[in-house]
Amino acid sequence: MTGDVTHTWHSTQDDSPKRDWHALACIAEVVERFDVTAVQETRRNTTALFGLINLLGSRYKLIASDVTEGGPGNGERLAYVYDSERVQPSGLVGELVLPTEASNDVDQFARTPYAAGFVRDSTELALTTVHVLWGKAPADRLGELTDFAQWMRGWADRPNDWNRNLLVIGDFNLARTDDPLFGAFISTGLWPPAEFNDVPRTIFDNGNTRHQYDQIAWFSDPTQPNAPSLLDGLTNTGHGGNFDFIPHAMQSLTKAQISWRISDHYPLWLEFVTE
Repeated sequence: MTGDVTHTWHSTQDDSPKRDWHALACIAEVVERFDVTAVQETRRNTTALFGLINLLGSRYKLIASDVTEGGPGNGERLAYVYDSERVQPSGLVGELVLPTEASNDVDQFARTPYAAGFVRDSTELALTTVHVLWGKAPADRLGELTDFAQWMRGWADRPNDWNRNLLVIGDFNLARTDDPLFGAFISTGLWPPAEFNDVPRTIFDNGNTRHQYDQIAWFSDPTQPNAPSLLDGLTNTGHGGNFDFIPHAMQSLTKAQISWRISDHYPLWLEFVTE
């Protein structure tokens, strides 16, 4: 999400940024459908982010990380917007930092993954959102993806570590399900649900370039019928997918123009029920 916003309903070709109040209203229409939304690529400048919260109204609240400094951090922070009448913060927040003995030739995450806990009734869940380094080539992402999967597995396996219902979400920059990057992502038992297998992730995807960039996953193994899921009191209903906003928003603009105003990625969503 671009940090700033042009304070007009329709931006022109001469305006910078291109995101305007019409675009923020479109984003708000999507966000208000969900209990918790992880917002990727929010920036140091929070004008657009707080503009979104203002449009959503008083029941929607915000939790955001600090900006990851340095060139690879790209001036980005990670954020959660949540409906305070549906869920409440559990009290857990934290950034994932690699220990000095981490392997895979990665000194540290390029953009620090951000975890936040939420609770509905008596069911807690912990979400960790991440935007994996793109790099100059796919191999540049391999170490970070592997270290992230190992970090999450270690957290999941530790007893009494505020780790009930760990879910990972975000842009993992995965090209497809049959390459080494996806293998690194699932290497410690993280699996996305099957309903995401054929879902396009970006507005530019087509039959020839269907990526798997964005994911929602948790620890389980669908290839093993009796393998336990680490979800407790939280059940995936099997309802999920993306939301194709292109036919409904800014129909006079090209996809490229819409990408600068709303997003080049489709929102990815999944439904759970609590016990």
